Amino acid sequence: MKNLRRPNAYERAIEKLWKDILTVGGRVKEQLDLAMKALVYQDEDKAYLVFQIEDEVDEIDEDIEIRALELISIQQPLTEQLRTLAGIMKIMSNLERVSDYAVNIAEIAIKLSGMGEYFKPLVDIPKMSDMAREMIDKALTAYSEKNTELAMEVIASDDKVDDIFSLLYDELIDYMKKDPIYVEQASHLTFVARYLERIGDHAENIAETVNFIVSGNKRI
Repeated sequence: MKNLRRPNAYERAIEKLWKDILTVGGRVKEQLDLAMKALVYQDEDKAYLVFQIEDEVDEIDEDIEIRALELISIQQPLTEQLRTLAGIMKIMSNLERVSDYAVNIAEIAIKLSGMGEYFKPLVDIPKMSDMAREMIDKALTAYSEKNTELAMEVIASDDKVDDIFSLLYDELIDYMKKDPIYVEQASHLTFVARYLERIGDHAENIAETVNFIVSGNKRI
């Protein structure tokens, strides 16, 4: 029976970095879910949970960056290893930005919670959130499986998020034009839609980085 080579200390350190990335990914997706519940149900308690998770994400972000830079400076990695470490830092940076946008949405949810019922049911915004969340999940899975085809699926999905954003933006602007009573709520919801569109962009960035790590190609 053929003996499988055990990962060396350097490879284990990189693997630990990736496991921490997956932990952050899970926490960021949780933030997004909580932010949506805070918004849809006007639940301030859920919004404050989003803020708490942000501190954890920021702490892990700093730790990952320090450890990755230490590996680069001390170990003098080969080209493929250097690409992986640079990619891990870029993925973490994108996840941290998603966390920031979840916080932004939670802040808006708190503002809207005191304005009474919404003038229209929130349908497209939760849909955008679900799509963006799935994109993040697929992008991280693409790295774990070294699957560039899955990464390309994520990149293609961003157009769908953009399409929903464009339609929703126009709809909210129309409401604001119809009656000033809609302006405050609609303007806040426009920002939420924009944040979700940006989250989709960051998920796309993660997928592009996965493709670069796996294939070495900067563009798909």
